[in-house]
Amino acid sequence: MSSLTGKVALVTGGSRGIGAAIAKRLAADGADVALTYVNAEKAAASIVRAITESGGKALAVHADGAKPEDIEAAVSATVDAFGRIDILVNNAGIFRAAPIEALSTADFDATFAVNVRAAFVATRAALSVMPDGGRIISIGSNLAVRAPSPGLSLYTASKAAIAGLSQAFARELGPRGITVNTVHPGSTNTDMNPEDGPHAEDQRTLMASNQGFADPSEVADIVAYLASPAARSVTGAAWTIDNGANA
Repeated sequence: MSSLTGKVALVTGGSRGIGAAIAKRLAADGADVALTYVNAEKAAASIVRAITESGGKALAVHADGAKPEDIEAAVSATVDAFGRIDILVNNAGIFRAAPIEALSTADFDATFAVNVRAAFVATRAALSVMPDGGRIISIGSNLAVRAPSPGLSLYTASKAAIAGLSQAFARELGPRGITVNTVHPGSTNTDMNPEDGPHAEDQRTLMASNQGFADPSEVADIVAYLASPAARSVTGAAWTIDNGANA
């Protein structure tokens, strides 16, 4: 029996990159998986198809992380399809980088709406349908710990807020046996930040290890562990996978 057999997971922003890798890994470990997308409908359908063709169950739900009602509807759709939510992965996020003077109030509001408020809304909605012993895992960033270059103020602040939320949630939900953790990826080879992209070499120079960019599956491996029964004593923690960029 796989470690997540009989469990139900909701992965926000699960149509591509790290989110897609997480959705596929949780499904491979036996979970029924719902994933949300905003614009990448075909990519989301492809992930669902890959999971179902491997014998799993999956559902793609359109949900804009900037709209609380969409997030709440995605939770409801997951429950309608699979009965409950055992694992919530807050992965959806946006990245807006610019000097402070070039950032608008709208940029601030959009960044915190998707990167922070959405995780709060999803967690609040999921708790009413999450059994005791559930798992909440939020995807932060190693940039929450250190901003190595200019222009990262909004993203860094939003991901630091995610880590703070997770710590507070862990304390609050501990009596129910619900664990809450953050995973901080560093440079990861995705379509948004490819290992052969224009800024890749600058990112490599920050790394203590010569392993280069992580593969999304490596981040998914950590999420899968935190979602599993083996991690029942891990809560309020932040796991960084960045080849020592913040060492």
